[in-house]
Amino acid sequence: MKQMNRRNFIKTGAIGLAGISVLHSGMANPMLSFDATVDKVKLGNSGLTVSRIAMGTGTHGYNKSSDQTRSGMDNFVRLAHHAYERGIRFFDMAEGYGSMPFIGEAIKTLPRENITLLSKMWTQEDGSEKVESVSDNINRYLKDLGTDYIDILFMHCMTNGNWSKTRTHYMDGFSKAKQDGIVKAVGVSCHNIDALREAAVNPWVDAIMARINPFGTLMDGTPDEIKNILATAKENGKGVIAMKVFGEGKHITDDERERSIRFVLTEGNVHCMTLGLMSTAQIDDAIERAMRVVKG
Repeated sequence: MKQMNRRNFIKTGAIGLAGISVLHSGMANPMLSFDATVDKVKLGNSGLTVSRIAMGTGTHGYNKSSDQTRSGMDNFVRLAHHAYERGIRFFDMAEGYGSMPFIGEAIKTLPRENITLLSKMWTQEDGSEKVESVSDNINRYLKDLGTDYIDILFMHCMTNGNWSKTRTHYMDGFSKAKQDGIVKAVGVSCHNIDALREAAVNPWVDAIMARINPFGTLMDGTPDEIKNILATAKENGKGVIAMKVFGEGKHITDDERERSIRFVLTEGNVHCMTLGLMSTAQIDDAIERAMRVVKG
């Protein structure tokens, strides 16, 4: 496959790697060959093996939609199938993104046993009138996905260090689903440093999603602070998934993409990362960079 320059990178996705248009020009790394496939890694002690890159579906996600879903079902399915062919067998979604029916459509013709599905549930504090039935939500997710189990289920967007004391209703529901085999691993996505610290040591947590990049952009602390917390998480057997690797599209020049992927995979103390990609060219670019870093 031919090498891809910056102009073609922009043309193949009007929205950049994390959902923002690229306004600069320049050449992509000439070492990219576009023939690598994504490898697999063990996700801590969760018992799961996942592709090192997950296809994120929540770029600018709000009101049950995202850049990925707003691109339309046909385009979404095409991208998901291309990602699968390149070795991305891990799909990251949430009800808040409106992406579960899209993933459900995309995986209809793919072998379920080869795929890892991660979804996230919005939660409310115990006692709130907005508290929902965990089992009802999960059943809706299963219907949207056309499957009888979810590999990983997270409580979405923890913003306080006391989440393990204020979300016991959801934690108990997740644990019951795990006990029943409907969910294989549970955990949290974190948007606060104290929430992340709690996740790193809490025995209930199988896996964590954390914001990390070398620039400190949209993170919950400095890169050094976050990677040290994630080191603790890994020591405690947690699976660690990086998000906001490109700072939600704020760092997507060629050099920044290279620096971000290299930092996250070699210094970030993560097992894998989720990337919100919007074109086949962006998928190819991310895979080539990641695999070149991994292979040294």
